[in-house]
Amino acid sequence: MSDKPPATATVKFPHRSRRGILLGLTVPQLVLAALAGLLLLTVIITGGVVGALQLLPLWAVIALVVFVRHRGRSLADWAPVVARYLLRRIRGQLMWLTRPSHRPTREGLLHLPGTAASLRVVTAPGGRYGAVHNPHAGTLTAVVKVTSRAYALLDPGTQSANVAGWGRALAALARTGQVARVQVIERTVPDSGDALRRYWEEHGNPDTPVAGTIYSELIQSAGPTAAPHEAYVAVSLDTKAARRLINQAGGGLTGSCSVLAQLVSTFDQAARTAGLNPAGWLSAREIAAVVRTAYDPRASTALDRWSTSGRPEAEPSAAGPVVVVEKADHIATDSAVHATYWVENWPRVETSAGFLHQVLFTAGVRRTLSLSYAPKALDAALRDVQRKKASVIADSAERARRGQVDSEANAIEYQDIKARERELIAGHADVALTGLLTVSADSEEELRSACAVVETAAVGAQLDLRPLTWQQAEAFTAAAMPLALPA
Repeated sequence: MSDKPPATATVKFPHRSRRGILLGLTVPQLVLAALAGLLLLTVIITGGVVGALQLLPLWAVIALVVFVRHRGRSLADWAPVVARYLLRRIRGQLMWLTRPSHRPTREGLLHLPGTAASLRVVTAPGGRYGAVHNPHAGTLTAVVKVTSRAYALLDPGTQSANVAGWGRALAALARTGQVARVQVIERTVPDSGDALRRYWEEHGNPDTPVAGTIYSELIQSAGPTAAPHEAYVAVSLDTKAARRLINQAGGGLTGSCSVLAQLVSTFDQAARTAGLNPAGWLSAREIAAVVRTAYDPRASTALDRWSTSGRPEAEPSAAGPVVVVEKADHIATDSAVHATYWVENWPRVETSAGFLHQVLFTAGVRRTLSLSYAPKALDAALRDVQRKKASVIADSAERARRGQVDSEANAIEYQDIKARERELIAGHADVALTGLLTVSADSEEELRSACAVVETAAVGAQLDLRPLTWQQAEAFTAAAMPLALPA
């Protein structure tokens, strides 16, 4: 037998491509360049070269918009984002207020702002779990709370087994062809101390001399300052892709819940091989409580106090916020302010699978990390690989024709594409990973301090975080709640 210790699980992410649609240009850049070309042609036909030279300042402005970059994007790419923000501002949609109404409300409607306004929770037949129905996207999403042993305290062999098990769990869901998205949420929330107090009342002995009094005082003081970690996994059924199975199961929401129940069972079996312990699929009222505490962290105290099941519950109609005020770089909700980042680049060198540890366990910071996995069909993934390979080869050939030095980034990107193609041919599932990180605080000053701490921790974890300017409201909805919404 060999005495060699088991290797620690490592991960490596591919280089994020900045390649555009054509000649390295994105769609907004191409549209603007095409319009400028048509305008130039029109000016030359009507006014000749002299007329074109008179508009030289205009051509300079267009060139700046197409080629100048700000925070990794060209000004042309920023134009649609800024336009949508300004349009919402003109329409008065940067502030969302709940208005009292005497009209009947739709049962289960979550009453969320923005694009999530149509989301509602339903209860599966038999009351086993609740689900979030998104009629516009055609999805039905179930949410499970999971727990696990601390990854950093596991031995290398168990760490590797858990990492491989999570990969198999994702692959099992992706290969069904029925999953629209799998979202993992890991968040910290302020603790009211009610759970500690209830446990002490049930199992403790406060009448013990000296020790009982001291322990009771510790329970009272420790509760409000604690920040427990919660982890949720949302599995979203694509009702369009699963239409045949849904029709066989009775059609409508009843058939969709039947098909979703099969995915729920598949995840339960696969999650345990990844070291996860499903703590029960959330009911409709429990999902509403998770949404409510995202907008109003202080509500967790009241929800814990009113709960009879040991888990926070809320009425779906009260899940949404009372007020949301959107600014360029953050939003303010009922009892907190939030700033959301996009993980633009993951570690591009081989690193430990626990590289997110220092971000997840940053002391004194309330934050929510969302990882969204969108499975791709095998044929579509292979076509995407072929398109990207052709683009890299064509770009290298054009550089060689012009006598330019080939880019090392192109060579690395090509190797990543070939590695992805080999994995697809070998039968691995292909998923698109999107990471969002929301930082929360009680005031804007505290938020700025917390963001600085998180950005420093992200540098140590080899993450490139990009603040989502003028997109904070929609980004918060996608990042802070386990609703498996498109990011």
